[in-house]
This record gives sequence, structure tokens and C-alpha cells, in this order.
Amino acid sequence: MPEGDTVYRATARLHRALAGKSILRSDFRVPSLSTVDLAGYAVAEVVPRGKHLLMHLQPPATADPEFNQPPLTLHSHLLMEGRWDLYGQGERFRRPAHTARVVLSFDGVTAVGFDIAQVKLVPTAEETQLVGHLGPDLLGTDWDAPLAIENFRAHPHRGIGEALLDQRLMAGVGNVYRCEVLFLTRLHPLTPIGQVVNLGKVIEMSQRLLEVNKDRPRRVTTGVARTREPYWVYRRAGSPCLRCGEKILLLKIAAEDSGLERDCYFCPSCQPARNT
Repeated sequence: MPEGDTVYRATARLHRALAGKSILRSDFRVPSLSTVDLAGYAVAEVVPRGKHLLMHLQPPATADPEFNQPPLTLHSHLLMEGRWDLYGQGERFRRPAHTARVVLSFDGVTAVGFDIAQVKLVPTAEETQLVGHLGPDLLGTDWDAPLAIENFRAHPHRGIGEALLDQRLMAGVGNVYRCEVLFLTRLHPLTPIGQVVNLGKVIEMSQRLLEVNKDRPRRVTTGVARTREPYWVYRRAGSPCLRCGEKILLLKIAAEDSGLERDCYFCPSCQPARNT
């Protein structure tokens, strides 16, 4: 699942290419939207909300106010495989055409959403129904560190490693940053939130890592851009810790709400269980 910085870059790229342009043709290849025609709608902006991508659309103007349509929000969640690509006039898709879920054609450019599992179209006034449950966005204008801390402290018995992926508490952290933030703050993944004395530092580190990586073509958490090892622990199980040399371990952690297990990597020496 993409991290918040990945969605940030994707939305920035789409916004630069599409803002102010009117849709010439739309093709939704999902059953619920297969008959929708967005021709004439103009892209006002493309913005991220945590891991969600929101395209704000302005309706075509009409002489009769009775027939005016409301502004719309095209919502997509990339989940594991989804992505948005841009193509020039007449350019062939670089991905299998049958995986395209949304095709929006503009003058000189086409935006294609591939393998997007969640695509919804709602009046912008009702957008909160889709993203209103999210906590403060680490890369958003609504970022509120004290609120994020308060959200976490309301769940003192949850493990910090599991809670960091809960977008309702704070939006934008995925598995890469979960692992790296815990390493940098020297926390064992199973530490109950109520026993985390440096919770403010955990929140601050999460925001800092996403902020410094949001415009980078290659994500790096070690602070050394030109390295074969851009991460301290993520996907390094069995390899020596870059700080102490101890072997990195892999832990499976289940989400509280879904029970879905995700891999969590940590150093048993730098992140000892006795801190719990």
C-alpha cells in the first residue's frame, strides 16, 4: 500500500498536468460508474488526503441556473497496485489496457488510473463521507500534531506498531515509515501506547520523514541519499543493523480492526522489548 508521500507526489504530478483543463471524454471501467459522462467538467485541483487521491471537478457553466450541476470529487484509493499515469496525444498505454479503470481525456493529455480498486464520484459537499474519518494528514494543511498525540493517547493498550498504521489516528504512515519511525525512536513495535514516554517524538519523526521525502524520486530514511541501503530496517530481516550490527528481525502484527497481518521489521538490540 502506498505511503502518504507516494500519494502526495502522484497528486502533485496530476495537478500540474490537469488543473484548469476541461475533460473531453471520460471512460469509467467500473460497474457503478460505467454510465457516467464527465465531458465538460474542468479539473479545479488534485489533492491528497492521507493515502486518498481527490480530484475536484467544476461543472460546465449553463445559462439556466436550474440545470447547473454541483462540483464533484473523483475519489480514488491506490491500495496495493493502483497508480495514475499521464499520456501525450496518441501515446500508447505502457500498461495492459484491461487494467485501466478510469480514462480521462483532455486536450493534449490523457490521465489513466490503472488497477485502482476504489473509485468513487460524489458531490464535493459530501466528500467528508469518504475521508472525514481520517486523522490529521501528515502532509496536509490540516496537520495538527497535538490532535494526533491526543488520538493515540486515547488508546493506551494498543501496540504502537499496530496503531501507527491506523489512518483514523493520523493519516499518511504506511509500513515503510512505521518500521523506520519505530527504529529511529528506539521503540519495540509491541510497546503499548500508554508506555510510550516519547510519543511526541514518534509523531514528530513521522511527519519529518514524510516531509523530507515527499519530493524525492527515491525514498531515504537513513539520511544518506547515495546508498544501497536507504532504510534502517524495512525489508532487511536477517541483515545486520546499520547502527549496532545485530540481526534485523521480522515480526507479524495484526491490525486491531481487520486482523490483517503486516510485516514489521525491527532491531532487537536498538529496540529492546524491555522498553514495553
